[in-house]
Amino acid sequence: MNNSINLNIFRAYDIRGVYPSEINENMAYTIGKSYGSYLQEKYNKNSCIVSHDNRLSSEALSQNLIKGITASGCNVINYSLTTTPMNYYGRYLNQMPGIMVTASHNPKDDNGFKFSFDGMINARGEMIEDFKNYTLAGNFKNGMGKVDNNSLTDKYIEYLKYSIKYGKNKRKIVIDCGNGATCGLAQKVFTTSFCTPIFINDVSDGNFPNHHPDPAVKENLKQLQEKVKKEKADFGVAFDGDGDRLGIVMENGEILSTEYFMIICIKDIFNTVKNKTFLYDIKCSKSVEDVINSLGGTPLCYRTGASYTQYKVHQDNLPFGGEFSGHIFFRDRDADCGSAIYASLRFLEIMSRTSEKLSEIVANFPKYFATDEIKIACPDDKKFQVVEKVKAYAKSMNYPINDIDGVRITYTNGWALVRASNTGPNIIFRAEADTLEGVKILENIYVSMIKKEMANIESL
Repeated sequence: MNNSINLNIFRAYDIRGVYPSEINENMAYTIGKSYGSYLQEKYNKNSCIVSHDNRLSSEALSQNLIKGITASGCNVINYSLTTTPMNYYGRYLNQMPGIMVTASHNPKDDNGFKFSFDGMINARGEMIEDFKNYTLAGNFKNGMGKVDNNSLTDKYIEYLKYSIKYGKNKRKIVIDCGNGATCGLAQKVFTTSFCTPIFINDVSDGNFPNHHPDPAVKENLKQLQEKVKKEKADFGVAFDGDGDRLGIVMENGEILSTEYFMIICIKDIFNTVKNKTFLYDIKCSKSVEDVINSLGGTPLCYRTGASYTQYKVHQDNLPFGGEFSGHIFFRDRDADCGSAIYASLRFLEIMSRTSEKLSEIVANFPKYFATDEIKIACPDDKKFQVVEKVKAYAKSMNYPINDIDGVRITYTNGWALVRASNTGPNIIFRAEADTLEGVKILENIYVSMIKKEMANIESL
């Protein structure tokens, strides 16, 4: 058994840890040899694709990963630097599984692997648990696989833009690449699209010198907000480090919530799709459910995680799915890649068909008061116990609950969510209510309860 691997790096939908203490070149080689062996043994496949983001450690990790994969006898198509959605497209194009070396929106010293076994959709849950056990057992194959170094940028841009059909209103937009993996790609896409693009933080730099590339955190959108107002732009978009999540800023400099972005998209495609079921994750506002119901559609509240969203929209053949964190999946046309750039193009298309300001479009959307996503530090080996304690409380009070991912407790005037983070040692809390007072009451009740249960478990 391989005892040199830190078990905490195996997360619910990827492998992730700090470089070089938890994720390093030797471990990348081991993961590669295990992955190549696992593909051959469990899935009867002998080829895969590999690419990486622009983190400082990504290229070295990718090279060692490829050495491990080929040492198992498995062949590799190496696409080098890409966004994560480009990696997905490479899997689709070649009809083979693959690995993306990335830590997505995590701090710059983190890194990891998003990977698939059965084509495009990432491994998740029990699949990762089984791969972990296989890796720890260490019974790998030996061979001499080949490496084909290739590029798919031009094909990918053509793929992204193929189905986009603009209206008459050319929009001025600000694009914040966050110095991440989208930098060169975003420039090529938007300078040849129906818009006037203004780029910021568009030089690739794995140090992320201007701000952390996570558009789900308000602090990271400040530069974009200022630039949108200064340039009198129609809206702004920000991409995360590996290009699969986005944040949007309105023309007035205010942040457009992901839920409102999803509502705009759902309303736009509603009459053009046969399946009128739309997915959103358990962290999303009730406003999404309200609008889908008002249109006559079917709302589907599902668990958090891009891998789970990606899986569910495919399994149920849904036309659209999205997450509070900014992962957006369009499946109503050819493109089906969970790309922040593609989501931006679709949004640009919608905005080109109206002369309305974005703030005017959302003015009459359902409004609720909500907390930000609150992270409460809790050790990985304790966080699930704490969530179970909160769930037991809700059941004892006979509150309606959704426990597909942690526990979401519904009240007549709002809801509270308590769940264990799948990407770090944290418990995630979010609440929403009809009034500001109502949401404060829920926050006080449950944050206190979480901390109390953490203390009780620590004392055992």
